[in-house]
Amino acid sequence: MTAHKSGDPLTLNRLYGRSSGHTLRKGQQELVDTLLPQLEVPADGPITAATLFGDDRPLHFEIGFGSGEHLAYRADLLPDHGFVGAEPFLNGVATALGHVRDGPLRNVRLHMGDALEVLARVPDGALTMLYLLHPDPWPKARHAKRRMVNDGPVHLFAAKLKPGGELRIATDHPVYLEWTLMIMQRHLRQFDWLAERPNDFLEPVGGWIETRYGAKSRREGRRPYYLRYRRC
Repeated sequence: MTAHKSGDPLTLNRLYGRSSGHTLRKGQQELVDTLLPQLEVPADGPITAATLFGDDRPLHFEIGFGSGEHLAYRADLLPDHGFVGAEPFLNGVATALGHVRDGPLRNVRLHMGDALEVLARVPDGALTMLYLLHPDPWPKARHAKRRMVNDGPVHLFAAKLKPGGELRIATDHPVYLEWTLMIMQRHLRQFDWLAERPNDFLEPVGGWIETRYGAKSRREGRRPYYLRYRRC
């Protein structure tokens, strides 16, 4: 859909595929028309807690929030933190808006579109947490460059997280798991893997709910894996 280029060492991912599915219900369309404009990330300028929420609170960012249940859960759990979510899929954004309305959650801002485009506007060292849950695995080798976990985006993740900040990744796809471990192994100067025993990446930690997609994976016999990395 769109392409974004950057100089070395970053080559950011692109958006691929469709951006909408079934037609929105009337109530969902109303949320997109009325609530989304109130919550949208500004179209330009730096993305900071102060510009979004008016203070210097801890800032979280979720790449591809799906239907928004994880984003909403975390925002409700930590009302004094700020949460930014980016999702290109219209139907997911509409569902997430329902969670925000029902909360009601006043500490959430949303972007419908390319997550990395917005993440690049976050000042370096500004993020407390960064989430990448069940990204598209692009399992074919010829599509490997489309995977969100690649050297360019990982450099960006490291730049935006403050020292001690945490990157959380979930996947149920063995190819993506192996790929992620390989890529992250190349970034040991930037990230420490927090797993000390197998159960540390076989089950989610506290404050990390299983998404709708994760639950579906288990029902269909696929095991989700949960990876946690701390910014050095």
